[in-house]
Amino acid sequence: MQSEIVFSPRHFMNKTVLLFAGQGAQAVGMGRDLAGQYPAAQALFDRANAVLGYDLASVCFQGPEAELTKTENAQPGIYLVSWVAFQLLRERLPNLAFQAAAGLSLGEFTALAAAGAMSFEDGLKVVRQRGRFMQEACEVTRGSMAAIIGLDVEPTRQVCAEAGVELANLNCPGQLVISGETDKIDQACERAKARGAKRALPLTVAGAYHSRLMASAQPKLRAVLDTISLQAPAVPVVANVTAQPHGTAADLKNRLVEQVTSAVRWEESMRYLLAQGFRRFIELGPGTTLTGFMKRIDKAVQVLNVADTVSLETTVKALLA
Repeated sequence: MQSEIVFSPRHFMNKTVLLFAGQGAQAVGMGRDLAGQYPAAQALFDRANAVLGYDLASVCFQGPEAELTKTENAQPGIYLVSWVAFQLLRERLPNLAFQAAAGLSLGEFTALAAAGAMSFEDGLKVVRQRGRFMQEACEVTRGSMAAIIGLDVEPTRQVCAEAGVELANLNCPGQLVISGETDKIDQACERAKARGAKRALPLTVAGAYHSRLMASAQPKLRAVLDTISLQAPAVPVVANVTAQPHGTAADLKNRLVEQVTSAVRWEESMRYLLAQGFRRFIELGPGTTLTGFMKRIDKAVQVLNVADTVSLETTVKALLA
């Protein structure tokens, strides 16, 4: 069911969308310089450690990489670093307003927390559990993913149908991700190349995210979401599943559960926001993946990011200019 929220495009001309990083953006050292430079950032890392009952900060700062890459650490780690980036930007620019938000897969939880739909602590606990449930699903299935570069959506859908896999991410023009059983992903890659894909690259991931192979995580995630307080977000947050804004708290929960096995409609989500007149996008969290996607979707808009102290300073200067 789609949301009833409607924008006036003119009203939001040149207003701001916050974008939050998804899994895969993790890198050993993420957040370390922010914690070293800003006491407010260190306080948030300490708070997260207390909430979770283990030293997530040191996993983010020091790794090892194999530990950080585990889904149950990567998801809360990226959520936390993204939240720190968001809070530091607000601390530096107390008058900065944002009128919409979106996040890639895991990042949708950070976007919802930023928009007041759930508390920071609840979001952190949920994504830790979500990561664990998805890891458990990976362990009982033999799945993988692949990036399909330079092939349009419809031919890629046909390849997926023929090979028995699923379209998992529609990121930006020329970059799609497929997901499914490992042997079928290999077949799909060959078919995609035969159809004209420039490249079909297997991804280093633990399993087949955003496919039916993740179904066992859904009831567990719903049970955890049932234990936290959810409310409609204060600003529109575009859902990955529908590429439309979330509606009521009940709808929101359903969309987050569906998201585990559904395609991430990122390009459509961004085009929806562009159609509403949004022209400034700020990516928060490790890496610049979403910045790269937006440059492929629309080169004319302003795209900024906050991942570390250097990018924080650059973004603050740009916003003050």
